[in-house]
Amino acid sequence: MEKKRIDDYEPGPVPSPRALDRFGFVKQEHNNSSDAFTKSRSASEYERDERRVRKWRKMIGVGGSDWKHYVRRKPHVVKRRIRKGIPDCLRGLVWQLISGSRDLLLMNPGVYECFDRWLLPKYVPIMLFLIHGDSLQILSVLLLPRYSSAQEALFFMQQLVIYETSASELDIIRDISRTFPSHVFFQQRHGPGQRSLYNVLKAYSVYDRDVGYVQGMGFLAGLLLLYMSEEDAFWLLVALLKGAVHAPMEGLYLVGLPLVQQYLFQFEQLVREFLPKLGEHFTQEMINPSMYASQWFITVFSYSFPFHLALRIWDVFLSEGVKIVFKVGLALLKYCHDDLVKLPFEKLIQALRNFPEDAMDPDTLLPMAYSIKVSKRLEELKLEYEKNNGKLVRSAELGRK
Repeated sequence: MEKKRIDDYEPGPVPSPRALDRFGFVKQEHNNSSDAFTKSRSASEYERDERRVRKWRKMIGVGGSDWKHYVRRKPHVVKRRIRKGIPDCLRGLVWQLISGSRDLLLMNPGVYECFDRWLLPKYVPIMLFLIHGDSLQILSVLLLPRYSSAQEALFFMQQLVIYETSASELDIIRDISRTFPSHVFFQQRHGPGQRSLYNVLKAYSVYDRDVGYVQGMGFLAGLLLLYMSEEDAFWLLVALLKGAVHAPMEGLYLVGLPLVQQYLFQFEQLVREFLPKLGEHFTQEMINPSMYASQWFITVFSYSFPFHLALRIWDVFLSEGVKIVFKVGLALLKYCHDDLVKLPFEKLIQALRNFPEDAMDPDTLLPMAYSIKVSKRLEELKLEYEKNNGKLVRSAELGRK
């Protein structure tokens, strides 16, 4: 049977108009937390926000032209301003600048179209990523010479793309409607938002066959598409998973989710050390982080957290790396500590998956998270995990002999 692509489907009916919050999500009658501060904002607060935007524009320069120079001169100012929250009107551009994805895009013009649109430029660059610590070097080599005709080259590329995407295509189509279903951009079945999401995820599945597509990646791509074009979102996804600035994230989505397992081990140890009473209660009730924290790492809080909080976390995540996920997780547990230590298993699981609204206030939660220092301990726990995991692998290999 011939495999269908999302472009083969007709767009569904446009959803009936409904009240939206300031981010484009359908308002929930029982929960208006994301709009709470908007309703009570004074003229002075609006003026303050305008001043913030002007400061950011001056810091960035036209199209980001001054960004690197400013970061070199005043890194502490940049860090402080990012932690306070990037202005929403500049968020898409700043995310590209701090993640390194803008550099990837500029160094590889036209590559996204090769993967996503099946259009072929005169030459096809193949990316070879060489990871050295936290830096990313890209070596582009001209693999294909100029073809005798554009039709011949296009036919070759089409066959290559069709072959390489067959494994992930149906999974992507199946999951698209589950990604931010209450956002106006993604609500129309096979509409512009869902098609853009499909394009980015499919392009990445072609680009990185080791990862391909895994459920959860849609929330990363969907979040990015709300602030940038398909091509920009694709390269930011590449920057994150391949490690353009921080450690690569692709281990979150490889077979067996190896990086998820490492992060959950680290987080469990941190809970025991920073919140010993709660850690002991978790042990007694047989609660482990895989029961409540896996999605925190796989989607960087974009799956179930209030959107206004997720955005603030992503500002810092793209700038400072995954340690903010650990910090926010610990801050949440610390904020709810006194209630959590009293709950039995069933109610504890429910509470860990549905934190109270006051705990989700970014102006309360994030300063608490910033005060938690985990960098050194995370590195120690990573080495411990790798040592223990290496022993398990070697034991398994000896057992097979």
